[in-house]
Amino acid sequence: QVQLVESGGGLVQAGGSLRLSCAASGRTFSEYDISWYRQAPGKEREFVGVSFSSSSTYYADSVKGRFTISRDNGKNTAYLQMNSLKSEDTAIYYCTNGVYWGQGTQVTVSS
Repeated sequence: QVQLVESGGGLVQAGGSLRLSCAASGRTFSEYDISWYRQAPGKEREFVGVSFSSSSTYYADSVKGRFTISRDNGKNTAYLQMNSLKSEDTAIYYCTNGVYWGQGTQVTVSS
């Protein structure tokens, strides 16, 4: 079983930045893709981006050019660097390896 724990959320002004972390248990972190999703109040959960096990990445159009996913396999941790934040980025952010999900971390962007 894999446990994923997100951290780094908080309140930030529009235009600001935050870096989220996704720490994973287990010894096979480097072998799986890590995706980030978010869910805003009253909306469905939506895909944000993915870090493939090959370390290549792919992003939703809504965050492309503003968000960057990276990973440190030695620390079993993935990161979501969020820049130029907008009010519409306000959501709970989750990481997943496709099977297990973290509990989420709240990001609130004030305008």
